Amino acid sequence: MKNRKEFHEKANFQIKKAGFFILSFNFLILNSFSILPVTAATEEPVLSVVHSPENANQWTGITDRLQTIGMKYCVISLNDVNNSEDWGDRRVLFLPNVETLTPTQAIALEEWMSKGGRLIASGPVGSLSSPGVRQLLRSLLGGYWGFSLSDTEQIKPTKTNIPEWANQTELFGKIRGGVVIPNDMGVESPAVWNSKDNPAAVVTTERTTFLGWRWGTDTASAAKLDNAWLKASINHYLKALAPSNRMKKVAGASPNCSTTVAAAPREQGAGEQGSRGAEVQRSISPSSPLKTATAPIPRALPIVKPPSSQEAIDQLEQAVRLDVAPNSNEPIDTNQAIALQQELENLIGRVESANLAVSADAVKEGVGISERKQSSRNLDTYTPQSVKEQPIQLVSTKLGGLARSKDQALAQVRVISKNLPQLIAQKNYALARQQWLVAKRILWQQFPVDRRLAQPEIRAVWLDRGTIVRAGSKAGLAQIFDRLAQTGINTVFFETVNAGYTIYPSQVAKEQNPLIHGWNPLEDAVKLAHERDMELHAWVWTFAAGNQRHNQIINVNPNYPGPVLAAHPDWANYDNLGNMIPVGQTKPFFDPANPEVRQYLLKLYEEIVTRYDVDGLQLDYIRYPFQDPSAGRIYGYGKAARAQFQQLTGIDPINISPSQADLWQKWTAFRTEQVDSFVAQVSQQLRQKRPNLILSVAVFPLPEQERIQKIQQNWETWARRGDVDLIVPMTYALDTSRFQRLAQPWIASKQLGATLLVPGIRLLSLPTIGTFDQLQLVRDLPVSGYALFAAENFNNELQKLFISTQGRVQSTKREPIPHRQPFQTAAIRYTALQREWKFVFQNDPRERPAQTISDFNNQAEVLRSALNQLAASPSPSKLLVAKASLTRFQSQFRVLMSQEIKSNSYQVKVWENRLVTIERLLRYGERRVQMRP
Repeated sequence: MKNRKEFHEKANFQIKKAGFFILSFNFLILNSFSILPVTAATEEPVLSVVHSPENANQWTGITDRLQTIGMKYCVISLNDVNNSEDWGDRRVLFLPNVETLTPTQAIALEEWMSKGGRLIASGPVGSLSSPGVRQLLRSLLGGYWGFSLSDTEQIKPTKTNIPEWANQTELFGKIRGGVVIPNDMGVESPAVWNSKDNPAAVVTTERTTFLGWRWGTDTASAAKLDNAWLKASINHYLKALAPSNRMKKVAGASPNCSTTVAAAPREQGAGEQGSRGAEVQRSISPSSPLKTATAPIPRALPIVKPPSSQEAIDQLEQAVRLDVAPNSNEPIDTNQAIALQQELENLIGRVESANLAVSADAVKEGVGISERKQSSRNLDTYTPQSVKEQPIQLVSTKLGGLARSKDQALAQVRVISKNLPQLIAQKNYALARQQWLVAKRILWQQFPVDRRLAQPEIRAVWLDRGTIVRAGSKAGLAQIFDRLAQTGINTVFFETVNAGYTIYPSQVAKEQNPLIHGWNPLEDAVKLAHERDMELHAWVWTFAAGNQRHNQIINVNPNYPGPVLAAHPDWANYDNLGNMIPVGQTKPFFDPANPEVRQYLLKLYEEIVTRYDVDGLQLDYIRYPFQDPSAGRIYGYGKAARAQFQQLTGIDPINISPSQADLWQKWTAFRTEQVDSFVAQVSQQLRQKRPNLILSVAVFPLPEQERIQKIQQNWETWARRGDVDLIVPMTYALDTSRFQRLAQPWIASKQLGATLLVPGIRLLSLPTIGTFDQLQLVRDLPVSGYALFAAENFNNELQKLFISTQGRVQSTKREPIPHRQPFQTAAIRYTALQREWKFVFQNDPRERPAQTISDFNNQAEVLRSALNQLAASPSPSKLLVAKASLTRFQSQFRVLMSQEIKSNSYQVKVWENRLVTIERLLRYGERRVQMRP
């Protein structure tokens, strides 16, 4: 369907379910203990080991190691896991190198662990799963597999709360593995790689140990080291339990236990997609007796199943909602308690910031004096000390017991926040969760959702192919644009090229989308958008050439590569096994190194921007497919790429492995450069035709080096060079704190040059008030707007909310759009800032030195005048004055706001962020002026 949907198959994304915050960050400080014999507590197995198609060809090494240390264990076939009971009743579960779990299996695992199960995992766990599954695993494991190291590295100990591990020399040696990225809190790294920055090789929590290499494979690590880590991990969990509980089984789980695993007969038709070997199946009946030794099973490679009609992330998000079970009594550690309080404080800040914007705007609109006083009374942002100290008490969870006014609400929430540490100290974890949920509910009810508060900003939405097809005609499309216009949307990313098909009849492309009959949606969309003062940007798939799911919709062979690759098979890209569609994925890709591909795409984009009066072009799938070199999943071996790289280096890249560090780096850099140079070429060529064209890119918000290794997407370079106007990272999350963690590194980045940042918000499964919460965060951060994915999830509740808070106002002046009128946007946004400062000073009873107020007002007025003059008549000299005035004002701002910092640091930071937004708008505007012919 869309790169945004694939994001949920291929990138980071947090999911919550039962058990507040999926408590994976817990870490209990344990007393030192010596290594115990792993079977000392009982003659029954303490360990279940998961067998899957992915570790089937490693099973001999895994079982040999288990038998070497004399460990009794049960085998669980992953294919048979459908609920929590299927994970078995042994205290410890081992997932060795299991890379694919279904949503059902991941949810079942979380439920199994909530009953007392402990987990050990190794290798890139869940890396081929949907992002929803990967995020759930990330929460359970305390981290995730970031990227593979290119060579063997030494692991070394660190100082942790398990000091005895550091003294066991058998735990440390040379390994070929990958970097484990730990979560922020409640996680420790007892072993790190002896390389730059010492990234984590092992992470641990109270419930999990995550080993950053493929346990049981001789190419990764020695058997002695593998066994040492497994024994240490198991004894770590057993020692943490009271002796009477060490062999207490997981309640309600299946008692079945066997070590026999048989391979299924080999599939026929090996030429079919994915049929590369036999799928390992479980052959143990429920009544099978306990066995403790087994011969190694035949090696087998996984079968790649065809994709289901529903995206895996959609399945997970329908099953796992934001709702949390308040009755969970899982322990909450100190770090997590701090995080809970901080999230409440941040939410208080967002609520107060939104109410301040409404109150200040009400004064501008001429609200009566009595109404202004009421607004002032409700806005206790600036006098938190005026809230009377409340006795230690619990806030009712019933609707009738919740606050009715804003000041009452904030008082109640502050009582909850104050009480949380005491409840946690008393180990009353369930009640602490209940109270936290009450606080969140109270605060969400205090957002001013019935008043307009939006300033000029980019308000974009992706109008997807499915919604366009369902519209069916210009009249149907007009209803969609009417709806979007009413809600204040000013920019539409209109899906124009999808799965190799154009949405319009093209003279360049092979075929218009067969779901469109006798109609040119792009032509109509441009007219409809411009009639409503909206911008229309053509959204195009760049290097993704087809889509198996689209094939199902149009009833063609699932492996059909799309109309372009069907006509030009030599344009295709391949993985190292010769697959056009990577294992576990659904889309074939073009070879970006092929000059004919590049010319075709450039010609197609030129047709779009010259035949149609589109305002911009958005590049999607501007990357390679996801890869994991350490797992043997590498992509980019198109005919042209291999020939060019061999000409440059004398070596066919198909013969290079990640262990050849220098050559591998060259191969990665070569592929990255193919994408970089194409973006530059698109920018240069299209802007020659359309100088005012806005070029944007939809990108992944992964860390830069991880992103380059996995998908060869280096969008910081495009931003610094000025190739693109808008960076749109797909920062999709089901809660606001996770959204902020995804967006914050790039929002604070100094590498974006004069390019504007527009975070993406995914609407699917996001509650309406949760959407508003994320939008308020965006408005409190130094960005220029947001993009919503997608129109198909734009429901009636959202429409009503947006009409109230950002809907179009009746005015003779058109509201500026930041990427089109940056100077005017900067001036208007600054005026709104001044209104907020004036409102605060007038309604805050604290005395301020007259000289301080005078200095502040004088500097603020100088900046206002400079920005207004620049907006009215832009010129290099006026821009220089405005930039200098802004710099002076920013340098003194915290001094001028010294009292406000003490009482409400969140709001002062919001104001600083908005000044940074103005700074970025000036920088962007300067570049746009320079680009004009």
